[in-house]
Amino acid sequence: MKSTTVLFTDVSSQTWIEETLLNAETHSDFSRDPGWFIQKQQLHGGTSEGVDLITVNNGALSLSILPTRGMGVWKGDFKGTPLGWESPVKSPVNPAYVNLSERGGLGWLSGFNELICRCGLISNGPPGRDPSGNPLESDLTLHGRIANTPAHFVSVTLDPEDGGWIRITGRVGEGMLFGSQLLLESTLETQLGSNKFRIRDRVTNPGADNVESELLYHINVGAPFLEEGAQFSLPFAEMAPRDPRAAEGIKEFKTYLGPTSGYAEQAYYFEPVADENGFSPALLTNRRGGMGFLVDFKKSTLPCFTLWKNTQSEASGYVTGLEPGINFPNFRADERERGRVKNLDPGDSYETEFEVSILNNSNSVDAVRQKITKLTEQAPAVIHSAPHSRFS
Repeated sequence: MKSTTVLFTDVSSQTWIEETLLNAETHSDFSRDPGWFIQKQQLHGGTSEGVDLITVNNGALSLSILPTRGMGVWKGDFKGTPLGWESPVKSPVNPAYVNLSERGGLGWLSGFNELICRCGLISNGPPGRDPSGNPLESDLTLHGRIANTPAHFVSVTLDPEDGGWIRITGRVGEGMLFGSQLLLESTLETQLGSNKFRIRDRVTNPGADNVESELLYHINVGAPFLEEGAQFSLPFAEMAPRDPRAAEGIKEFKTYLGPTSGYAEQAYYFEPVADENGFSPALLTNRRGGMGFLVDFKKSTLPCFTLWKNTQSEASGYVTGLEPGINFPNFRADERERGRVKNLDPGDSYETEFEVSILNNSNSVDAVRQKITKLTEQAPAVIHSAPHSRFS
């Protein structure tokens, strides 16, 4: 059977569908299972006015995708288990209401509430003035612009092969006259009835000049995976705390506090170890080990991993970040000095890939833990007790 593609948005042809529903009734040739659906709608009211929302439900796993916010994933649900976190920013924010330059370049935080958002494409990390590169792009804001840039092309493909695949594809352009030109082409795919979804991205330079690029995935997880006594696992060759604050908790970097008023964030940088297929597993499990949030990322395309711990009070945003990237979220000038900023000639591109799995029983959690243990035993891991010049 052939796949079917439905076009939701295409600025070049002025195609735009505000609301629609795809399901077993409208596309029985794809699947007659009544559990799956794809719903496109537009949000209204407050700072969510005009935000496009695509809900993808494969019959077990539901995801809310935001084309208006750089093809980020707002939240999800797997068989009644919520995916995401409770941010003080409660609803998706239209980028028109986000001033990235406000509050000393920290305006990005005014729209930050997603399960998955991208940081890039020209830069990520803290704000500041970078004297190198294009002078029109020297004033950098927190984590760049891509998460606050709407997609200009969005389509859905229903592929009946191998039990049925749903694929959401989006294209997001980032650029300006006399500045860098970059194009993100993203595909999120999930199989009917699966506990997993995969994201594949390609970043291309369609311009006429060499450009720099950075990209990090802010994958943010809260309760019920995150709680007092929750555990983090990752096979790694070397790691270091980002700064003196993170060094304070180096002995406890694998475990989590419960919601703690006044907690100051900590971040740790890792050189991951990959399995025989080239993927590195990053696992967050709840205290009892009965459920886990797993991120398998392709190390050759995402060689850097950041663990962000932000166990402040629930009202302030109790969350942790599992963050694979092509670079670490240091200031761009520092990452350039360490050779972790991509340089793309005209027409050049790079690709990334990762998969998220929701583990809802102790057997599946234990299987991943055993895999991580075996990968860790391949070579002794180096743990720096203080920030190290290789990382930050």
